Amino acid sequence: MLGLDLAALLAAAGLAGRTPLAFVYSGLALIVLATSRAYRVPITPRASDETPWIVAHLAFALVLLTPLGFVTAGTDVLLRCAALGVVLVTLGRLVSLAVVRRLRRSRVLLEPTVILGGGRIGVEIARALSEDRNFGAIPIGFVGSVSENAPLPVLGGIDQLDRIIPRYAVRRVIIAFGPAHDAELVRALRRAVRHDVEVHVVPRFFDCGITSEGPDADDVRGIPLYRVRCAAPRAPAWRFKRALDVLVAGGVLGLAAPIVGLVAVAVRFSSPGPVLFRQQRVGQNGHRFEILKFRTLRRNDDSDTQWSVNGDGRLTPIGRFLRRTSLDELPQLWNVVRGDMSLVGPRPERPFFAERFGTEVEGYDDRHRLPVGVTGWAQVHGLRGDTSIEDRARFDNHYIENWSMWRDVVILGRTAAEVVRDSRGPDR
Repeated sequence: MLGLDLAALLAAAGLAGRTPLAFVYSGLALIVLATSRAYRVPITPRASDETPWIVAHLAFALVLLTPLGFVTAGTDVLLRCAALGVVLVTLGRLVSLAVVRRLRRSRVLLEPTVILGGGRIGVEIARALSEDRNFGAIPIGFVGSVSENAPLPVLGGIDQLDRIIPRYAVRRVIIAFGPAHDAELVRALRRAVRHDVEVHVVPRFFDCGITSEGPDADDVRGIPLYRVRCAAPRAPAWRFKRALDVLVAGGVLGLAAPIVGLVAVAVRFSSPGPVLFRQQRVGQNGHRFEILKFRTLRRNDDSDTQWSVNGDGRLTPIGRFLRRTSLDELPQLWNVVRGDMSLVGPRPERPFFAERFGTEVEGYDDRHRLPVGVTGWAQVHGLRGDTSIEDRARFDNHYIENWSMWRDVVILGRTAAEVVRDSRGPDR
């Protein structure tokens, strides 16, 4: 599919006039397609379903280059290249999907599949996949409890999914619900997407027309499936997150070096004690690291177990100013450069509270799937300080499951706006 898309876009550039701008468009269009999960073959491949999606992404590449087209008087070339690209890429997709179907029928391109949930819907999906090789997904067993007439064996319980996937070289997981509790299913789904597998979910109440559409929608003989996004670290754009962290954090530290120096001197002479406040925090996958901040209190021996220090009488005058302007958090940028943290992610908590919340708050430990951040989705929604931990966990998990580079940029922009606003208001 990638090869045919490349050939189609290069042919479109050639037919549109062989100008540098046309080839730039073709390259950009290929990048847009490649970074948007264009090369995952659905269970039921239909080129007609992909055509609107192809048009949208090639149009997006066209919009990005339109200003350059006006500057170079090459808008007509861009339009021709985009139009030809839509036609040729769609034709290439027809050819590639036909090849996929032929390979599946020849038993060359088959993907071991497990079905979580052995109720009526799970059994129907298993039988349909077993009877028709065109789907390419070969069911090898169920996970969890099943009904008596299940056509396949049970490979293990829901809590064993992590071991079942590598043991049986599973390529697809279909979650068809069943008698399991929702909390169990959520945990299983979050574990499954960490593996290099495709995960599909049967939408609830699909019989009433409640289904999803778009490139992530699929179906098996009328039973709709929704493809779950892969874990963020497996997304093509994830590699750019670390580059953004280093570039922005390093740049801000360099530009703010005079301010950092002045703040360090002010803290040093504000009261006895070190300039930097160091504290253990819990990061990605439970890894502990030492977070850095400018010291804002005269003495702070109980910070590891004291939940909040708002209004603390030990706050120094310079510390009050640093908190109001968020300058006390500038040293955390060094944590970002060092790789302990990211600019955006769930806020790291102290080990004492992380262990406590992990047992009391559903989904809290799932926050540690990604690197922790200086700011996050929960923080820009006002969940800072003494606010609901349940709400924070919900927002953080929502961010993780819907991560994108654009969302990181939005969060950074909203954080900057809040810092400016808070610096003019009362103490945090």
